[in-house]
Amino acid sequence: MGDYTVFHHMPWTGTYSIYFFVIGISAALFFFSTLSWYREEFKPLRTSAFYASFVLLAVGGLLLIGDLSQPLRFFYILNPFHLNLGSPLAWGSLNLVLFGIVSIAYFLMMRRNDENSSRQLAVVGALLGLGLPLYTGFDLTVHQSRPVWNTPLMPVLFVALSLVSGAAVATFLAKGEAKLMGALRHIMLWTTGAIAAMLVSFLGTTLYGGSGQELTFILMTTGSLGLIFVGIGIVLGTAAPAAVLLAPFGKQKGGVMVAALLLLAGGMALRYAILIGGQIVQTYY
Repeated sequence: MGDYTVFHHMPWTGTYSIYFFVIGISAALFFFSTLSWYREEFKPLRTSAFYASFVLLAVGGLLLIGDLSQPLRFFYILNPFHLNLGSPLAWGSLNLVLFGIVSIAYFLMMRRNDENSSRQLAVVGALLGLGLPLYTGFDLTVHQSRPVWNTPLMPVLFVALSLVSGAAVATFLAKGEAKLMGALRHIMLWTTGAIAAMLVSFLGTTLYGGSGQELTFILMTTGSLGLIFVGIGIVLGTAAPAAVLLAPFGKQKGGVMVAALLLLAGGMALRYAILIGGQIVQTYY
């Protein structure tokens, strides 16, 4: 019988979790650059957050192109005759390209000191940036047969992970500005609470969702994947930074930066565990 055992491979490799991570941070940093036009405390992030956002956008694009067996097929998304507009991937690809175009235009307007155009492009870019974590969440949630992925909360979770990871990176760009660090601390704290609530929901529905989901729960909470998901993602990357931010030390610059590092580690771990967790059961059948 062993001669007939088929080992199924995961179509979504761990590379995609890195893409989810960098593209989410890129979107959030652009959002913080946009906030600088409306909130005085975010002004120190206007250019630095944008530059970091654009670099991460380029990295994310290269990760996607590099993952293709034929990278030149990337240009198909620029051809409307090759688009399947019923697929979240098609809309996500268009969103990614448009976000890049608006980012370049935003940079040029800032270089020209055209504040009115920069402000308008910032708003457009922030809305397109919101679409990046949303579409990556939809990419997963449309797979209704896969445990963990098949929940309408997935896009919301990816937006929350994007915001908290972006805020964590922004703390290292804030140059110690007290008001800015305080604002970023509040964003990280409240968003971490929202992520924790969603994780509780995911764990509950996965544990009691049927045999396939129960097996997924076991695989995600034990062994090496359990170490990543529970140990790094939940304990070290969600509960620990929340505790740090709530403590008196968490109101100081050093405490905020420690929490930011933990949140970055947790954000990457959660994305990886969720991506792999939704596919791991199929490798046994």
